[in-house]
Amino acid sequence: MPLARTSRTGRYAVTAVAGERVKAFIPPPLPPKPPIRMEGLYRMMDEASRSIGRLDGVTSMLPDTPLFLYMYVRKEALLSSQIEGTQSSLSDLLLFESEEAPGAPIDDVQEVSNYVAAMDHGLARLRKGFPVSLRLIRDIHEILLSKGRGAGRQPGEFRRSQNWIGGTRPSNAAFVPPPANEVPVLMSDLEKFIHAGTPEIPPLIKAGLVHVQFETIHPFLDGNGRLGRLLITLLLCANGILREPILYLSLFFKTHRSHYYDLLQRVRLKGDWEAWLAFFLEGVAETSAQAASAAREILNLFDMDRRRIESLGRPAASALRVHELFQTRPIISVPTAASRLGLSAPTVRKSMANLMGLGIVREITGRQRGRLFVYDAYLVILARGTEPLPR
Repeated sequence: MPLARTSRTGRYAVTAVAGERVKAFIPPPLPPKPPIRMEGLYRMMDEASRSIGRLDGVTSMLPDTPLFLYMYVRKEALLSSQIEGTQSSLSDLLLFESEEAPGAPIDDVQEVSNYVAAMDHGLARLRKGFPVSLRLIRDIHEILLSKGRGAGRQPGEFRRSQNWIGGTRPSNAAFVPPPANEVPVLMSDLEKFIHAGTPEIPPLIKAGLVHVQFETIHPFLDGNGRLGRLLITLLLCANGILREPILYLSLFFKTHRSHYYDLLQRVRLKGDWEAWLAFFLEGVAETSAQAASAAREILNLFDMDRRRIESLGRPAASALRVHELFQTRPIISVPTAASRLGLSAPTVRKSMANLMGLGIVREITGRQRGRLFVYDAYLVILARGTEPLPR
């Protein structure tokens, strides 16, 4: 089947970069030809669909779905940025956003904060009926690189020069994406595939195909990995697979990072879409199950702590309000809490003391002034898997 293999693996173009001549890979348009062999994927697709259904069921029972989305979006932003080498922690991001006391290199935290803003923008546009399109992709990219290290890397514009992945220069790179002059046509073809009616390709499979094609084209100078992972969630929401954008695959990709990159290369070099799609569906099923489990765990934690606070008697009213604020901001100071809740600082301090007495929150600075309090058990659940990768 040499012809079929060739039609799946694309072609190379010789291009000059920094005085070196290198072979840049140009992928064929989607869908793959010959078509995906679905017989080996149906069982995994069924399991992934069931897991998504269970996740949807759990999130529909949550008393405050936007709260969970707020925190999950931040977790995904952190994980996706960590795959690219960012060293921030979830605590760093939450401190940065609340303007309390950033605890990491400012550029690292800024990158993650940009990612949150980019995701929020993309999801808001989808809710208003805007399609997943090149315009939306460029808009999201512009926000992704709007501040910090990426600001000089042509935010919102397809690249006009050659890039490469891995290595110190194109000649020793792990992969060289298409030449810049090929990018507009390749991205236009990808947009057509996204919008094409493809009843023979299930939406989950289609999202997996689009992700790899985007990563292979690598249309921007920077931010391709983060945007490519976000694209998965946007497509699942746009196609009605997810009712709420609570499924993110970056923890799965981070955990299996080496295998993830190997499978992307196998698609490019051997046309092995089936191996990639099996991995992708496994990730969807596993990640959905983890998200559903975490949502149930958080729901139980809030309920249990609420009942403990109610046992305080008269002080319970203000302590419950502080507890609700902790659910949206797991790390917070007394002045910030007082301002947001419209309570006096002494009242908030008493509530913090009561919550500490119950073992619900903990003071983390050890200082008398500028003290910060953390909702420990909640942050532990949220932060699972978000430890920075070793350099």
